[in-house]
Amino acid sequence: MRFVFADSVDTIDPEYDFIEDRNGKGRAVHRDDAYPHEFLDQAPYDGILVSRGIVGDIGHPGKYSEAQLMRFRREGARRFLRYPLDRFPGSIMLGDCGAFSYRNLPEPPYHADDTAEFYADGGFTHGCSPDHLIFDFDDISVTRRLSDVPEDVRSRYEITLQNASEFHKAAKALGPQFTPMGVIQGWSAESMAQAACNLADMGYDYLAIGGTVPLRIEQISRVLSALRDAIPEHVRLHLLGFGKIEELAVLDRFKVTSFDTTSPLLRAFKDARKNYWARTPGGDLSYYTAIRIPQATQNNKLKQKALEGSLNQEDARRLEDAALRHVRAYADGNVALEPALDSVMDYWAALNWDEEASPGRRADAVKRQRKAYAQTLGDRPWDNCSCRVCRESGVEAVIFRTSNRNKRRGIHNLHVFHTHLSEFRQETV
Repeated sequence: MRFVFADSVDTIDPEYDFIEDRNGKGRAVHRDDAYPHEFLDQAPYDGILVSRGIVGDIGHPGKYSEAQLMRFRREGARRFLRYPLDRFPGSIMLGDCGAFSYRNLPEPPYHADDTAEFYADGGFTHGCSPDHLIFDFDDISVTRRLSDVPEDVRSRYEITLQNASEFHKAAKALGPQFTPMGVIQGWSAESMAQAACNLADMGYDYLAIGGTVPLRIEQISRVLSALRDAIPEHVRLHLLGFGKIEELAVLDRFKVTSFDTTSPLLRAFKDARKNYWARTPGGDLSYYTAIRIPQATQNNKLKQKALEGSLNQEDARRLEDAALRHVRAYADGNVALEPALDSVMDYWAALNWDEEASPGRRADAVKRQRKAYAQTLGDRPWDNCSCRVCRESGVEAVIFRTSNRNKRRGIHNLHVFHTHLSEFRQETV
């Protein structure tokens, strides 16, 4: 079971100065930055997914600048991402159209021919047919037929299958080294199984399951079960955007070949609690809450409080400095845990003080946050990790502050998850 990382220009500055909170001198974005597979000792994934929606083009801008877009199309995905096959043997370069980026359009802005051209220019090893997201999903008690669903759902279903048929023909020009993947969309396990059968009949032997991001694991299990009952055994399955990565056993049970996700990296700075990942002695994933010490002069919440007059910016900077100083001193063994927590919570309270909340609610919030921070600092998980992030950053890896810190923590999470997946694969062989 392969883990493919869905890239979204996730690089860091290896020369970032944590004390001064600034990038390395003369740093040029992308040129001097490092991808996770460059920064770590080993790549923390088995392949990379690049979406057209992220790369963008003239008609549909993405995250890439115009210069980056031109370089990507000229050099190809592997060279642009600095992910050469000779250094990462067996890795895959997967492309898709990024259906979420055009979810509100009546039909995809991409077609079979130009998608095949994009994959050819990028030198992709695998590529998905242009699909259109379906957001409906029936409960167990409801199984609508194609004639029963709204016109928009029916149109998206038919567009996805028609595009897949045209893409399978267009992809033949890319040669045998390229693997076309037909994308499944549907509003139920049954409709997705029917779509899978249609795709297999077209000649696809690798299918990508779309639209599962909002689904519960029970619903995903139903989809996988229906697909496995419907399609030939040799047909491989890929889950697009599988964020429920604690449920690897479900994927293994239904013989899923691969999945892609950004979850380990994104949770480093988008999750309320599960920011820093670790592994228990028993081999399970465990999580720690990052210590939030935002920059007083740049944090939007603090700026708003200063404008409202509810917080003096000089006081905020003093609290920020004290929190950073005491956390670092604690990590060095020069300050006890409780004084370090006091400084962190003083700043947290100033940042999150809610005049309208009752004293009881405020006290409960402070208690919960202090408990989470006490576990993070008390367990000192950065001391128990050998990845480059933790070796070089130490306690900075658990401080929630700037993009370079937060993405470093995400890269650490990728390392932990890939280690976890590698051991899971060995156990299930």
